[in-house]
Parts: sequence; C-alpha cells; structure tokens
Amino acid sequence: MTIAALESLSFGLSRMAEAAAETGHRLCLLTGDRSVYRHELATLPPDALDVVDVDTDDPEAVRRALAALPSLAGLINTTDTWSVPAAALAAELGLPGPDPEAVRLLRDKRRVREALYERGLSRSTAVAVPPGPEGAEAVLPTVGLPAVLKDSAGTSSRGVWIAHDEEALHRALAEAEQQPLKGALFAESFLAGPLYSAETLSWEGTTRLLGVLSRQTSRSAVVREEVAAFPVALPDGERDAIEAWVGRALEVAGHGQGFAHVEFILTAEGPELVEVNRRIGGALVGEVLCRTLGTNVYTAMMDEALGRRPRLLDTPLDGRGPAYGFVLVYADRPGVLKGWHGLDELAAFPGSVQWYPVREPGETLAHVGDQRGCTGMVLAEAATAELAQHRAWSAAVRVRPVIADTP
Repeated sequence: MTIAALESLSFGLSRMAEAAAETGHRLCLLTGDRSVYRHELATLPPDALDVVDVDTDDPEAVRRALAALPSLAGLINTTDTWSVPAAALAAELGLPGPDPEAVRLLRDKRRVREALYERGLSRSTAVAVPPGPEGAEAVLPTVGLPAVLKDSAGTSSRGVWIAHDEEALHRALAEAEQQPLKGALFAESFLAGPLYSAETLSWEGTTRLLGVLSRQTSRSAVVREEVAAFPVALPDGERDAIEAWVGRALEVAGHGQGFAHVEFILTAEGPELVEVNRRIGGALVGEVLCRTLGTNVYTAMMDEALGRRPRLLDTPLDGRGPAYGFVLVYADRPGVLKGWHGLDELAAFPGSVQWYPVREPGETLAHVGDQRGCTGMVLAEAATAELAQHRAWSAAVRVRPVIADTP
C-alpha cells in the first residue's frame, strides 16, 4: 500500500521513507521539480521510494497521479504552499487528514493573529495594509512603530519587513508594492525579545512539546534566518508554561492534529506568537529532532496519514542524544553559483560537522535577501544547543560560496 507525499520540505525524505516502510507502506513523492530534493535523492538507495513527476500546481494532474498509485492509504504534506490542496484532496478521496477549513485558517497569518487577539492570547491584533505610500496611513495610527509588515500567506521568510521608523516604513511599503504577494499585506506590532520555535505534535486536543529551537535572524529590515539550535535549555517551569501556551494557541488557531512549527518571541511578559506552520520544522529541524530525541519522529506523520494516534505522543524522549546547531550559508550577491571554498576545512572543526548542500554549481541565484539565497547548511553537535551553535558558526564562516556574474 502507498502513502503519497504532495511535495515535501527539501530535507527529510529518507526519514519519511523509513517511517512509511515501518508501517508496511511505500512512500511515493509527487513533485513538479526533483531538483528541490537533489541531496536526499542522491544519497538514498534507488528503491527507497517512488517519485512521480507531475505538475503539482495542477489539481487535475495530481488527481490523475494519485488515482494511478497502487492501494493509496494516505496523503501527507510537509509544506505551507501545498498544505491546503493536500487537505482538500485527502477529504475528497476519503483519506484521513485535517479539516481543510482549519488548514485555510492557518495559512492566513492575519486571521490567526486576529483569532488569538480575540481570545486574549495576543496583546495586539492585525491590520490590513494596502501596499504603496497610502499604507502608512493604515499603520501609524493603529499599530504604530516599530511595526512588522507581512504577506498573509508568505513562506520562507519572504514578504516580511521590520519598520523601526517612518522612513523604513515607507521603504517597506514601496518594496511590498513591487513584490507579488501570495496573500494580502498586513501589519502587526513589533515584538521585542529573542526568537524561538516550539516543535509540537497534536492529536485530538492533546499537544506535546517536543522541544524548543532557538533562531537567529539577520539584522536587516528584511528578515532572513541565519542560525538555529536545538534543544534550548529552559529554566524549571518555563518549558511547562510554553507547552501550555502553545497548546492553547494551536487550539484557537484550529490545529488539532499533526506537527506544528510555532514561531514565537519570548518577550518580557511571556511568549507571543509570530506565526504557526502546520508542519514539521523546515531546513534541518526534522533531522535534529530525530537525532536528539533518539527516534524517527516522521513515524508520527505516517500514523496521522493513516488516521491513528501517533505513537510519538507517548514515547519517552528525554536525554537520548546530543544537541545540534546549524547555520545557513548564503551567497553574498546574485549570480551563478560556481561552488564553495572551505568545504575541505570542515573536518578539522569539533562537533562532527556535516555539510548539507541546498544548491548545486551552475544554478543561478536571483535573490539573496531571503532563504532563496541559501546555498547550503553546516550542522554541528555538542552537549548543549549553545555549544553546538558556536561550533556550527565557527565552521560555517569558513565556507564561502563562489559567485560569478550572470551571463
């Protein structure tokens, strides 16, 4: 029998294939672009999973591809972009899955913020903003400054601007007017404090906090993720408080089953939501969860796809493995990636350092201000997340993408 994946995050396919096999099923990836998964497909045995090339933006083409699969038992998705189509298709085919309306709510960051504000879980609401100069009149008297502008359906930190003063606000509005947004522009209050993400798993009203990931972003007005580490060591009682808070936030946001990647700021008054993603964390988050927790967490994804309570909710997880940190290595300018200097130096650094390429030589990088400019990631381990982050950073600064001008 088959469990199909309608696209996926760039990393995690090998873990997913193992988890599907553990349930007695075979994983089949439906994708419109195999190059997204080049690293994992190159390292997996040829018979580890099936890959079907299909235009995943075409619902009819996807329906035909699913109908051709042998004994389809479940449909999964680990992306934001295809989360709504996957939920709708699962419901249409009578397969287990989330309520499509709940998924639509979670894909609208403005509606989630408004829902939390109405229930007292956010200190400020969201305000619709027209891109362009007139947008300032919507932001200044309501949200004020500093403010954050967002695309309501944005992904990978695209369509996010931080405006600390009026000059920055007008500049952000001008940029937003020139960008194709996936949703609609809105503004919310700037949250002061460090950024984290809660990695959670839910089922029928129960939410388990698998751990907290630290996150560092760029200093520029356009947000770009740079560094992450897991698991964050929290003071006694604070972990329980975050678990209770994130459980309430997910309930209000309509998320009742499956993984969630919940970004939040730990302010002086407690946690405040940044956004909810109804999936396992991206980049190398899934991999470090597996390594640190000592189990293949993707088995929970397969359990959910088959309509049964994930065993991971009840599995003891404390003290299994080391902590990890990873650093995203960006190109410093647009152009053609020719390769990297410094990869041969990584073995000299402590922490069993590993390189995970995201791009390959010959690719053109048109954008470097967000995750599209990431060429690869450096992963390192240590006894604590803090030490792992330091090790990963020290190694990553030696890796330098070589960029040539676009012909």
